[in-house]
Amino acid sequence: MSSQPSRAVSPRSSSACLRSPSRPSARQTALFALTPLALCLAQATLAQQAGTPSADAAATAPQLQEVRINASTEKDMGFAPVEAQTAGKAPMRRLETPQSVSVVTREQMESRQITNVQQALQTVAGVSPVNFGRRGFDDLNIRGFRSTESILVDGLVQSPGMWAKLQPYGYERFEVLKGSASVLYGQVQPGGIVNAVSKRPKKEALSEVGVEVGSFGQRTLQADINRPLSESGKTALRINAQVSNADDPTQFVYRKDRWFAPSLSIDLGAQTDLVLFATYSQSEWMRQQGITPYGTLLPNRNGTLPRTLFTGDPSFGVYDVESTTVGYALEHRLSDAMTFRQNVRYETEKGTGNFVSNQALQANQRLQNRQASRQYMDYDLLATDTSLLSRFEALGVRHQLVTGLDARTGTSLLASRTCRIGALDLFAPVYGMQATCPEALTSDAPSKLTVLGLYAQDQIKFGQGWTALVGLRRDWSTNDTHNRVANTQTRQKDNATTLSAGLVYEFKPGWAAYGSYGESFLPQSGLTFAGSPFVPETGKQWEAGVKYESPGGQITGALAVFDLVRRNVTTADPVNTGFSVQTGEQRARGLEVELGADLKNGWKLTSAYTYTQTQVTRDTNAALVGLPLNLTPRHTLTAWATYKLPQYQRVTLGVGGRYVSEQIGSYPFTLPSYVVADASITYLGENYRLTAGVKNVFNKAYYDGAINANVVSPALPRNFSLGLTYFF
Repeated sequence: MSSQPSRAVSPRSSSACLRSPSRPSARQTALFALTPLALCLAQATLAQQAGTPSADAAATAPQLQEVRINASTEKDMGFAPVEAQTAGKAPMRRLETPQSVSVVTREQMESRQITNVQQALQTVAGVSPVNFGRRGFDDLNIRGFRSTESILVDGLVQSPGMWAKLQPYGYERFEVLKGSASVLYGQVQPGGIVNAVSKRPKKEALSEVGVEVGSFGQRTLQADINRPLSESGKTALRINAQVSNADDPTQFVYRKDRWFAPSLSIDLGAQTDLVLFATYSQSEWMRQQGITPYGTLLPNRNGTLPRTLFTGDPSFGVYDVESTTVGYALEHRLSDAMTFRQNVRYETEKGTGNFVSNQALQANQRLQNRQASRQYMDYDLLATDTSLLSRFEALGVRHQLVTGLDARTGTSLLASRTCRIGALDLFAPVYGMQATCPEALTSDAPSKLTVLGLYAQDQIKFGQGWTALVGLRRDWSTNDTHNRVANTQTRQKDNATTLSAGLVYEFKPGWAAYGSYGESFLPQSGLTFAGSPFVPETGKQWEAGVKYESPGGQITGALAVFDLVRRNVTTADPVNTGFSVQTGEQRARGLEVELGADLKNGWKLTSAYTYTQTQVTRDTNAALVGLPLNLTPRHTLTAWATYKLPQYQRVTLGVGGRYVSEQIGSYPFTLPSYVVADASITYLGENYRLTAGVKNVFNKAYYDGAINANVVSPALPRNFSLGLTYFF
């Protein structure tokens, strides 16, 4: 892969200044005022003045790579990356990071023909292969806990509750930071975060156009074009685009995606990096809701049901969602040891969602009770992160200190109508049933969230091979909600202090042992029966392990053990039906092993083993205490390897698979264990790449998720894909 034409990879650029519209609306004016843009423009002006030195000075000016100290200095290629930036908001050796961090590179994704985030993270230890019926979102569990709302883009959180589905084609890599990570990122879930690192303009010209076809009507056309617009290459334009249509093994289910992402880097002098970026996406899909466990996993007196049965109703409607983002990322080097950075993103998402969900199966096990829902979504979010990165030495101790201000504000609305629809005869389905919907909205409660966080984290190197990482954060958040159905208004204020600390000792070149402690917090909306607001959910994790990095970085490995506790979990109120209380506590403990290799004999390998033991330690339902959490397999083993044939250097074979042990789907049923194998073959021509792949080679029938006790999620059967990428 690394020899493909026009694929030279330079460090990632991360910058851009947001342009104000000529006639801003009231909302846009307010958002502009909240953005520290004046500081951005002032820095840009200073950088422009500094960017016009004499000819002699210009000849000795620092190169672009030296300025981007927040960018990764290694290529986004290979199977054994030695560096990541999510754990420190700056490049850090994974060997010197006292916390588990995994990286999925672009080369790995291309070799496996990845089409969604869930597939991309299948080879990462600690990430559960969860599936909620291919409902159209990126659903993830990390270390036993839901992490769907903790997917970040370029270090900035997305609006919680958005119907987000990232297009992997637009990202150089995915970094997974496991465990509690609130010190740098604020309100996140305790299991961990996923940071998607976007493709950004490069100094070198790059042009590729690709087409991919596959099973179930898959048709994809995509392009990635980068053009330097100045002699130095610092001013450059990059455009990524993808159009994709696909059907599904389940009858009536389909998806259409349209995605476009331009970015522009601007030359503001040798000391400054600035990138403007935007994305636009439009998606339409019929939701695959899953199927009853009776007649699939469990016996049904009427017989066996086909796994491709659609239990919704195509006449009720689909999901139709449009989203946009615009922003900038700025870096200005104040000195050799200090860099000012500011990332800003404004995003909106609007759409409607129509789906029919399964309720309890009737006693005859033939008629499936259902409920229809119409949803109306309108989200916007302005997210900013302004920080100062300093590198200095004092008293023989080296520091890499990042201090910053994380500020967000946004509004959200997810209104809905709950409709009545007739039961479906699972063994003689008739579609086109009329649904009865109320005129008034069932739920309608727009809210406004404002978050402010101050943080500091210091990487300290001292002695012979010792590295400490210490962080502290203070957060304040306000959530104003107007329930227009109940005609009530509530304001919920939360604040929290979180900390993290870790220590690494490189006891032998390439070998390091570490231990760490981390905290997280996540405010919860809603009130108890008594009218008291819920307190934030918290997470605390202890972790220890050993890491390895071979000379030259051809092999990397890590072993970690962890103990993670989630507190203030919202559970059902045992006295007041329809209300909740916060008495729940859950615990996850486990072991993770990862190995990556880029060997000179043509082999590349990424593999992982995960052992996870989860438990409900406190709940209002005493029957649940002591039981494992849903969708957390005890054992997961995964591997993917590629081999470049020595006799035919243009041909690369890929093979891999994963084993997932039995797991609770939703009480009272379990999902059986399964083994799935994948394979691919790639031919690299002078200016093109041809890849053919097959997933689920042996057509294993298995279930990889469940929504509740009424719905189980069949996984995809064997499917083929053929992709052609042309470089020019």
